[in-house]
Amino acid sequence: MNLKAYSDLIEECKSKNITLVAVSKTKPVEDILALYNLGQRDFGENYVQELIEKEEQLPKDIRWHFIGHLQSNKIKQIISFVHLIHGVDSLKLLKEINKQSEKINKTTNCLLQIHIAQEETKFGLDENELNEIIRQFDNSTIKNVNIVGLMGMASFTNDKNQITKEFQYLKSLQLKLKTENFKLQTLSIGMTADYKIAIEEGSTMIRIGSLIFGERN
Repeated sequence: MNLKAYSDLIEECKSKNITLVAVSKTKPVEDILALYNLGQRDFGENYVQELIEKEEQLPKDIRWHFIGHLQSNKIKQIISFVHLIHGVDSLKLLKEINKQSEKINKTTNCLLQIHIAQEETKFGLDENELNEIIRQFDNSTIKNVNIVGLMGMASFTNDKNQITKEFQYLKSLQLKLKTENFKLQTLSIGMTADYKIAIEEGSTMIRIGSLIFGERN
C-alpha cells in the first residue's frame, strides 16, 4: 500500500471538497482496515459476493459504494447496507433498485452511469435513455431511489484531450439536467490514470484503487 499517495490524495480532496472512494476490490480486509484506521470511510467494490463478505467482517460505519456492473437479481443482497450505487445504466435496473428499497422502507442513493467513452465495452446510458429516466422521475413513479448525480468512465487512452472532452461532456449534462427532482450534486469521474484531469473538469468524487493499494494481480 502507498500511504504517502493516500495522504496526498486526502489533502487534495479535502482542500477541493471532493469525496475519495478507495477502490478495494480484490484487496484483503486487512488493507481496508489499515485505511479505516487512518479515517477513510468510503470504499468501492465491484463484485456483489466480495462486497457481502467484506461488509460482514468490517466496521458498520463504512460507506460502501457499489461501483461495478450490477445485475438486477443481485440488488436485494446488498440493498440493506449499500451507501451509493454508482453504475445505474438502465431504467430496468433503476426500477428493481426502487422495488427492493421499497420492501425495506429505504431510499437508496444512486448515480446514473453515462456512456462517455469511445469503447463500446463500457456500460452506460445514452442521452435518449437518460431522458426516459428523467421522464419517469417527473411522473413520480420511482419513489424509493434518490438520483444524486452522474458517473462516467473515460476512454482508455493516453490522449488527454480526448479524456478532457469526455469529462466536459458529462459535466455539461449534469448542469443541463439539474432540476427540483434531479439535484445531481455528485459528479463521479476520475480514477488512478485520469483523476487529475477529472478534478480540473469539476469532479466531486474520485474512485482510486491501484494508486493507493498497489497493482492488482
